[in-house]
Amino acid sequence: MEGYRGLTKWVTGKYGRWITLALWIAVVLVLSFIWPNVNSQEKNNEPSLPESAPSVQAEQMANKQFPGEDGSPALIVWKREGGIEVGDIHKLQTLTKQWQQSPLPYMEKVIPLHQLPTPAVMSQLSEDRSTLVFPVIFDEQADPDQLKEGITQLKRDVTDQFADDPFSVSLDDKEKLSARITGPVGIQIDATGLFKNADVSLLIGTVLLVVVILLLIYRSPILALIPLIAVGFAFGVTSPILGYMAQQGWITVDAQAISIMTVLLFGAGTDYCLFLISHYRQMLTIEVDKVRALVAAFRGSAGAIAMSGLTVVLALFALLLAEYGPYQRFAVPFSISIFIMGLASLTLVPAMLAILGRVSFFPFVPRTPQMQEERAKRTGKIGRAHKKQANPSDSRIGRLVVSKPWSVIVVTLLLLGGLASFSPQIKYTYDLLSSFPSNMESREGFTVIGEQFAVGNLAPVQVIYDSNGKPTSVAEALRALPFVSTVSEPQVGKENKEIIAHNIEFNINPYSVEAMEHIPAVRSIVEQALQQAGVSEVEQKVWIGGQTAAQYDTKVIGQRDTQLIIPVVIGLISLLLLVYLRSIVATIYLIATVVLSYFSALGLGWVIFHYGFGVEAIQGAIPLYAFVFLVALGEDYNIFMVSRIWQKSRYLPLKQAIREGVSETSSVITSAGIILAGTFAVLASLPIQVLVQFGTVTALGVLLDTFIVRPLLVPAITAVLGRAAFWPGLHRKVDAAQLNSSTATEQS
Repeated sequence: MEGYRGLTKWVTGKYGRWITLALWIAVVLVLSFIWPNVNSQEKNNEPSLPESAPSVQAEQMANKQFPGEDGSPALIVWKREGGIEVGDIHKLQTLTKQWQQSPLPYMEKVIPLHQLPTPAVMSQLSEDRSTLVFPVIFDEQADPDQLKEGITQLKRDVTDQFADDPFSVSLDDKEKLSARITGPVGIQIDATGLFKNADVSLLIGTVLLVVVILLLIYRSPILALIPLIAVGFAFGVTSPILGYMAQQGWITVDAQAISIMTVLLFGAGTDYCLFLISHYRQMLTIEVDKVRALVAAFRGSAGAIAMSGLTVVLALFALLLAEYGPYQRFAVPFSISIFIMGLASLTLVPAMLAILGRVSFFPFVPRTPQMQEERAKRTGKIGRAHKKQANPSDSRIGRLVVSKPWSVIVVTLLLLGGLASFSPQIKYTYDLLSSFPSNMESREGFTVIGEQFAVGNLAPVQVIYDSNGKPTSVAEALRALPFVSTVSEPQVGKENKEIIAHNIEFNINPYSVEAMEHIPAVRSIVEQALQQAGVSEVEQKVWIGGQTAAQYDTKVIGQRDTQLIIPVVIGLISLLLLVYLRSIVATIYLIATVVLSYFSALGLGWVIFHYGFGVEAIQGAIPLYAFVFLVALGEDYNIFMVSRIWQKSRYLPLKQAIREGVSETSSVITSAGIILAGTFAVLASLPIQVLVQFGTVTALGVLLDTFIVRPLLVPAITAVLGRAAFWPGLHRKVDAAQLNSSTATEQS
């Protein structure tokens, strides 16, 4: 604590406060000048699966042995309800001739419809003759911005050729020809566009939400700006640091990570600011000198702020252990942003409060009773000076948890346990396209293909195997599978003629969970056929590729990451709590209650999504995302409240310490929880299902922590355990002399 005192004396001193502010301004300006901002270093086409994933190895084998399959296709879906006409085909043939002679940006090739007889093209129409699909192949190394450049030119050429814009025509239009672009290129462009648009929407929505809530709670326009300024400075330092790291290739950042990082900074950053501001406001009602009040407030909250920030930083760093790319790419940006926000909360915010003093709370300025008396005499409104003020150390919740702790424990456990019981029922999906809005172009085109053609055409599964030159029955075995509709003729490898490939089409949606679960069966049947042909070591001679196989790998790797990271996060947070509280018992029940609220949030989220909105499955990444954030952020509130109870229990009976600790932290944790939940809820306003689901579950978890776990369950358990809650830490009460010297300001 001596370090905290020295730091506070510096940042609140006559010159130190201004130097601190100037240093932050200088650091932001210098870093912004010499290093790029993080948004300029986005890479949104980075692979999600590691090279060790079977589907990735299959893709590498396919690229080596079957190079003609290179390139990333944009599938153009043409549809006319009354049937595609010969005139439409002629115009499409003209377009393919134009693109072959003058390729689109980053285009590799196009199906030469102009070289085919018109009847041959017409034969490719759907059964009702309303739909035609043909691909345009682009460079698979092109990034989303480059692909968008090529697609933008494609759409211009189409509009010029048809003297209309088929991409803006409704798919249900009975007269006009409509067009949609889907496939890997269309999906990639749409996904990137969603997250890029989300940046601005998130920033505006989050800032407005924080300002409105702070104004409603504190009714001070100046105070509402202090956390926003602190977050702005923290982002101003974080952005160039992350930008430089990305530029050097040390980390990879994408639009999704930056979007969620913005929400995390505002939510968690505002919380840390409020932990100090609320205590400062309280101290100003009992201390005349603003600096002494600030020093006392800092002493009472700095430890909790530092521990809270460190808890989140370490929990997020644990994501570095993940193999799944999006998980791993979150670790460094999130951890560094919270670390810098913690520094801002412990230096910049106290400096600003020292500069502004009581003006921070204008027009409802906190004053001591003596100051109120003097002000009343000056204004002539003496009666108001004697107005009874609410006692911050007393509340109905504080009295309830110490008078009826068992009742509180039973009721809260029944509620949380009931919600948590829904979590095992959750079904998960790993299909990116299902998280898009239903009216998004790539999803509309995908839907049309599924309706008009064999559903397996959407994403064939590629089976590659090494036959060792022996005749096999692989094709026959694959055709015998009940979920396979088509097996292509064998393709022979370019470099190794013993490498054989088949494209197989499922008779179910290849993006469905059911199809994904068939991948092991496909592998098993191929290995059996090879064994029967006398091929040895078949496990190393079968490769299964395609989107369905990639989704299966995503599930397997995601489960591996979840099973590894969750225990690591729990272990790290437990260690920090043990060091800070020096109590094994408290560490156990604080971790247990937050984990319970996590499962309750998952269960409640499933009830809302599945039974309320008819969602069949949520994104498979949600459990781990929600766990890391909820457990880390949930412990923030426990740390802040329990640390206050621990402080007071040194000179008060435990039940009184619990009652006062709960009451004094109630308003700040409630307001902080509402702000944090609100910032995550902003994610639910975006048209991206994975963010909607993540934001909703996290917001629900924060609210459960704020209104049930922190004010009711945790203090009730502490009251039941009594002094055993401190075991085995030495927890001696201080005598009157120590109390007067160390807590005089707080107890005045």
